[in-house]
Parts: sequence; C-alpha cells; structure tokens
Amino acid sequence: MAGDPTVLSTSNWRAELPTLTGRLVTLREPTSSDLGPLVDLLSLSDATRFGLDEPVIDLGVQDLIERIARDRAAGLSFTYVITLSAARTLVGLVQVRQLDPGFEAAEWECTIAPSSRGTGIFLEAARLVGSFTFGPVGAHRLEARVALQNGRANGALRKLGAVQEGILRRSVRRGGEYFDQVLWSMLKEDWGDHWVSTAPRVH
Repeated sequence: MAGDPTVLSTSNWRAELPTLTGRLVTLREPTSSDLGPLVDLLSLSDATRFGLDEPVIDLGVQDLIERIARDRAAGLSFTYVITLSAARTLVGLVQVRQLDPGFEAAEWECTIAPSSRGTGIFLEAARLVGSFTFGPVGAHRLEARVALQNGRANGALRKLGAVQEGILRRSVRRGGEYFDQVLWSMLKEDWGDHWVSTAPRVH
C-alpha cells in the first residue's frame, strides 16, 4: 500500500526494530536462531561480508548477530534478515549504517540468496527498508557500493532510481585481490513511487 512519507509510523527503532511486512517478504532483526541460515548465506562467494572476516564461521556470525543488536541500540545502524512471508525461509540480509552522527546520510548493503535473485524479492525488501530509512529514521541520502562486475545488483539499483555517481577504484578486497565498486546514491526526494507504509500491521 502506497504511503505518504509524512505519515509513516514513527518508531523508536533504537529500542526495538519494527518488523516490516510486504507481499513477498517479511523483514525482522536477526536472532541467534538465524545462525545456521546466516552462515550459509554469508559463506556465498559473492556475499557482502558485513564486516566479517573470511572464512565465515559460526563464532564470527554469532558475534555479528550480537553486534547488530548493540549497534542498533546505539543508533549506529540497523539490520534486517529478509524472510519469505509464506515459508519464513531466510533468503537475505540488509544493513543500513549511518554516515554522519545525525543519520541524515546512510549506506546500505544487501545480500540475497541465489535462489531468490531475479524474483522481485530484492526490490520489495529495498522499498520497505528505503521507506523506513527515509521515513521514521529520517535519512536524506542513501548510498550503496556495489562490485562493478555485479551486473544484477547494479541493474536492480538502477531500477530503484539510484544515481551512479562514479567508480571507486580498487576499493574492496576479496581473497587477496582488489576490485572496483560502483557508488550509487538516492535522495529522499528521489524515492517517489517507492514509498510504502512501514506502520505495524494489525492481524
């Protein structure tokens, strides 16, 4: 359901991250019960690491889950697991981090399981997270850094209406090699038709 950004639910997300629900996906904060699926997801060769060292092991992912809660409570970032609304299967992880103390500028990263790529799941999850970031959180600018060779992710950001600002040369290291990234940005006033209500749903 389309929503007016001025009437989106206000939320004390630092105290408790609200669940976001769409037609295809439900987004919630990670818990310890997600450990196994998150290890599998973050072990993918093209997965965003979210600050994890390689190789991805249980202890590191458990530390990540605990850090996610601490950083949310401190107002530094918030993180959602992406689950299929019908099956509750975990198929992705998305994180939004502040780039300034007021959270007016932020950066987001996302990893989607290969089985769910190209299905519309990323776009629905992105609309929910973007609307929450520009609405209740109050951000004005949202940035993404994506590997230059990741054509699917770059295409999805273009479909969202993000603007390519440049190429960050050799800006990320994977397995001893450095790779170029594309810097994308989106402003609150660009979000337009992507607004969706992030108010809690009453069942």
